[in-house]
Amino acid sequence: MSEFSPAPSRRAAVIINPMKSPGKDFQSAFSSLCREEGWAEPLWLETTEEDTGAGQARKALGAGADVVIAAGGDGTVRCVAEVLTGTATALGIVPMGTGNLLARNLGIDITDPLSASRDVLNGSDVLIDVVKAALDHAEEEQCFLVMAGLGYDAAIMANTLDQLKDRVGWLAYVEAGIRELPGKPVKARISIDGRPVFRRRVRSVMVGNCGKLMGGVEIFPDALVNDGILDLVVLAPVGKLGWLGVLAGLFGRKNDMNSSVEYFSGKSAEITLDRDQEFQLDGDHLAAARHLRVTVEKRSLTVRTTAGPAARDKS
Repeated sequence: MSEFSPAPSRRAAVIINPMKSPGKDFQSAFSSLCREEGWAEPLWLETTEEDTGAGQARKALGAGADVVIAAGGDGTVRCVAEVLTGTATALGIVPMGTGNLLARNLGIDITDPLSASRDVLNGSDVLIDVVKAALDHAEEEQCFLVMAGLGYDAAIMANTLDQLKDRVGWLAYVEAGIRELPGKPVKARISIDGRPVFRRRVRSVMVGNCGKLMGGVEIFPDALVNDGILDLVVLAPVGKLGWLGVLAGLFGRKNDMNSSVEYFSGKSAEITLDRDQEFQLDGDHLAAARHLRVTVEKRSLTVRTTAGPAARDKS
């Protein structure tokens, strides 16, 4: 008489961007990994051009998945996280994109999707902040996990060549950044936490939820993904050598004498420009806009990982 073995009770849902998949063998390898780790057969959901993760995440929640894994780039992670925010269901991250910015900040393996998958299945839950953004006074908010930007940085995302990105990865953004250096500043009115407005002539305003970007660059050196605080940086190069001042300000960290780069922090911010500028969320170019409102939701998203952020509460 054979011994009774109960069916595995835990089930993962995988929301995968098929354009980023490492190959057709990944699905079978992931299923084998689930059996090896004592998990049930996973629910497999592919994103489409029309639905880049939100609908699949809702389906995974409806199916009662124990963890919902976003397998793709930062855009896929953001779309899935938007649905999971405020729920008790954890997000797992299997990086397959060019930037993989949240994964980098959380210490998740960005080189081996199967290794990252194993870490999700064996991980524990950590809570991270989510930032809600409303564009041009829209009632509907969108979330981001790493950073949002108006101006120069968003123009880079909008004009990076896909063919070059496929060949050289994140270095394609450097090439786009050089092409986008010429340009005129825009008048900006900025308010942090409802305090009085201050004015600047800027090329870019960026809002960060965590600090590390591609190539190990830390635009927001004080940012932590679980501190309940937004970090803002204003780039305002002046004159022909203005961008040298920006580089000195960014890589020389905070320098009160450098007006080309200014840092601010708070729990909310409102930015109004005098003309439309490109806008991006977590590296996805979305639109041109002239008004942005952002608010942090402290530790509102659960992430399942063997890594995790160091907590420091600045509130």
